[in-house]
Amino acid sequence: MRQSELFTKVSKSVQKDEASVNAKLLVQAGFIHKEMAGVYSFLPLGLRVLNKIEGIIREEMSALGGQEILLTSLQDPEVWKKSGRWDDKVVDNWFKTKLVNDTEVGIANTHEEPLTVLMKEYVSSYRDLPCYVYQFQTKFRNELRAKSGLMRVREFLMKDLYSFSRNEKEFKEFYEKCAAAYLKIFSRVGLGSYTFRTFASGGSFSKYSDEFQAISEAGEDIIYVNKEKKIAINKEVYNDEGLAECGLKKEDLQEEKAIEIGNIFPLGTKYSTALGLNFKDEQGKINPVVMGCYGIGLGRLMGTIAEIFHDDKGLIWPKTVAPFSVHLISLNGAEKDSEKIYDNLQKQGTEVLYDDRKDKSAGEKFAEADLIGMPLRIVISERTLAENSVELKKRDEEKIKLIKIQDVIQKVF
Repeated sequence: MRQSELFTKVSKSVQKDEASVNAKLLVQAGFIHKEMAGVYSFLPLGLRVLNKIEGIIREEMSALGGQEILLTSLQDPEVWKKSGRWDDKVVDNWFKTKLVNDTEVGIANTHEEPLTVLMKEYVSSYRDLPCYVYQFQTKFRNELRAKSGLMRVREFLMKDLYSFSRNEKEFKEFYEKCAAAYLKIFSRVGLGSYTFRTFASGGSFSKYSDEFQAISEAGEDIIYVNKEKKIAINKEVYNDEGLAECGLKKEDLQEEKAIEIGNIFPLGTKYSTALGLNFKDEQGKINPVVMGCYGIGLGRLMGTIAEIFHDDKGLIWPKTVAPFSVHLISLNGAEKDSEKIYDNLQKQGTEVLYDDRKDKSAGEKFAEADLIGMPLRIVISERTLAENSVELKKRDEEKIKLIKIQDVIQKVF
C-alpha cells in the first residue's frame, strides 16, 4: 500500500481522555477511532492487525476439528428465559431493544443459549457427537465502566467456540486440546513468553475454570505465577484449597499483574438440561449433552499486544500480526529506485507499506514509522544509492545495517 493513498493520518497529539497506553498509541497511530466510551472503529491499519489475529485463531480452531458458523446478534428472549439469564438481576450487562411491532429482543452478549437450541436440530444420537462449533461474532455488553481502551469495551469481536460431548471424559480430552491450542495461538501472536494458563473461579458454571493471562503492568488482575511450570493461580482462588487442587506451593509463586486474554469454561449439562439438548446413547438411554465454551476477545488481544510491545517512540508489532511486514521509506531523490524495490517486494508476496509521500521530511517519516511500528524499516536515499544500498532497521533494534539493493529480497524473507 502506498502511504500517500492511506486516508488515515497519524496524530501529533495524544488524546487526553485516554488513560491506557494501548488506546493512546492505537488512536494516535491511526489504527482505531474512538466513537464513544467503550466503542472503537477499526481503521485500515487496525483492521489488518485484527484480521491477522483472526486468521491465526481460525487456523488453530479448525485444526481442532472446529466448524465455523455465524449466529445472529438479535436474540429471542424466550430462549434466554429458559436458562434464567434474561433477567437483568442475573445478567446485568444486557443491551435490549424492541422491534417495530413492540416485540422485545436482546442484543447478544454471548451465545450459549441460542447455539444449544440450534444444535437440537442436528443432535439426537451418540453418533452425532462430539461436535465443536465456533464463530467470530460481534458481542455487545452494557459495561458500567468501559475503560482501558480495547480492554473493557461495550462492543467487541469475539471468537467463541462451544464443545458438545457425550460424557465428561470426552469433554475433558477436548478441553485439554483446546487449552494447548490457546497457548499456541498466544505464542503465534507474540505473547508466548508472557502468557500463563491460570487457575481461576468457574463462576456459576463450575468450581474452576481456566484463564489465559498475559503479564503486564496494565493488567487489572493479580495472579501468582510458577514460571517453571508455566502455570498460575488467580488471586480470587489463591487459598490453600486452590493451591492444593492445582498442585502449586506459595513459595514457588511470584505475584504479577496480568491481562486476561482468553478463557475456557466447563459448562457441564447446565444449558443442555435447561434447553433440552439430549442424545440417545448406544443402549438407547437419553442423556444430556456435556458442554464447554472457549472465548478470545480479538480487540482485547490486540490491545494487550500494544500494551506489551511498545517503547517511547510508538508501537512494536510482532511480525505475525503486523499490518505490513515492511515499511519502505523513500527520501528525496530516490523515488525511481524506491518504486522498483516496492514492485519487486510486492511481486515476491511481501506486505509493504510504502511511504512515497513528497510533503514529509525525513525526520517526519522516521517518527511516523516508529509510531506505526512495522517490524522492518527500509530507507532509500541518494546517500544509500551512492553505495548501491539501502538502510535496513528492525523496529525493536537500534542498529542500522547498510545492505546491497540486490540483497533486499533475501534479507526481507
